[in-house]
Amino acid sequence: MQGLNDFMDVLALHGEYSACLDAGEFERWPDLFLENCDYRIQSRENYDARLPLSIMWLEGKGMLKDRVYSVRETLYHDPYYQRHIVSAPRIVAVNEDEIQAETNYLVIRTKRDTFSELFNVGRYLDSMRRTPDGLKFKSRACVFDSEWIRNSIIYPI
Repeated sequence: MQGLNDFMDVLALHGEYSACLDAGEFERWPDLFLENCDYRIQSRENYDARLPLSIMWLEGKGMLKDRVYSVRETLYHDPYYQRHIVSAPRIVAVNEDEIQAETNYLVIRTKRDTFSELFNVGRYLDSMRRTPDGLKFKSRACVFDSEWIRNSIIYPI
């Protein structure tokens, strides 16, 4: 039964993650992570070659909050909406404190004056830790499949 509970907890965290980003509620995003966390967006090519170069690499909840501040206050960009489509997670490992999972994702971007477009596709590689407030991300690697990205990535994936 614990396996089903773990699966449901991972699904709930993924649902909350997608909902806050798709609604543009970026201030809630850091609360889904532990204080000492790691978030990165990296090409599949670099990930597979074990090269550290990432297009976004944030270490610690403070850096996630800085990113939210940047999105809201300092970055000039053409606003857009995101819509996450996320597969069922594949739980890779479970121990007393942590769950490791891999999940496919697809992000569609819509600018106010254009048609929706495929923005980013890849997989999440997650390490999640159990806390009194439920699962939180210890690390999330967004490994995108293409070697190219459209324009720049402003919002978290």
